[in-house]
Amino acid sequence: MPAGPLLTLAVHEALLAAREAGHAEAEVSLDLGRTQSRVGIGAAHWRWAGADYPYPERCRERTVYHWSGAAFEAVQRYGSALIKLVPTDWGPPTFEIDGIKMLPTARVSPLADAQTKVGYVQPRGKRILDTCGGLGYFAVCALQAGAAEIRSFEKNADVIWVRGLNPWSPETQPELADAARYSLTHADVTQALPALPSASVDAVLHDPPRFGIAGELYSQAFYDQLARVLKPHGRLFHYTGTPNKLTSRRDVPQEVSARLQKAGFRTRIEGDGVVGEKAR
Repeated sequence: MPAGPLLTLAVHEALLAAREAGHAEAEVSLDLGRTQSRVGIGAAHWRWAGADYPYPERCRERTVYHWSGAAFEAVQRYGSALIKLVPTDWGPPTFEIDGIKMLPTARVSPLADAQTKVGYVQPRGKRILDTCGGLGYFAVCALQAGAAEIRSFEKNADVIWVRGLNPWSPETQPELADAARYSLTHADVTQALPALPSASVDAVLHDPPRFGIAGELYSQAFYDQLARVLKPHGRLFHYTGTPNKLTSRRDVPQEVSARLQKAGFRTRIEGDGVVGEKAR
């Protein structure tokens, strides 16, 4: 778990309401809904796990705060883009890159959504390549479903830092972060993939950023490499989203499906992605 408590606007308001009501304690979640904690309520500080924490002067909506050792700071970093952890009503958070939400949250928990997508590759007992790790929800669901091994790649160091503070990511769950079954590599998968042995994985989970941000992850050359590292009849799930053809003037799922077929996959469009099986 993260080293210290995590705050959201809802938790902050609950603490203030308990103080205003004169309560000595309050029960809140300090890990984005994974567990509930009882905290002591004081006039200037609240107390949890033997330490005192100040009430922040301000908490913003759509922001997760972590304890830096001196103050509560937003879980966000700005390198080539602004990477930000964003709370949801479901508990498991999403994240944004320059304000663009990377995971669905309107109708389903991002973790439940990942569970559905992972199910397409039937993970039990399989060695799985996770090309674009993000917050690690594909890895969590694959491990929980009995995957023998999952190897994740993530290009962005700031995303890796953010997921290290997310209680729902695999790194913060010791029961999942078993080095024999799970690894995360900080690398560009397009550069790492050619070094992987042929026919070395049973399934691939591919959840790239949108085409306009990372077109190389939708290229024929990349799909050819995915087919190479997959064993015969290996399965693939490729997230594409559901862009509006009338506004984007492109049918991305159909384009992806056609390229995957050229790489040797039998494909079908399923929900907001493409499911493939290597023909041989």
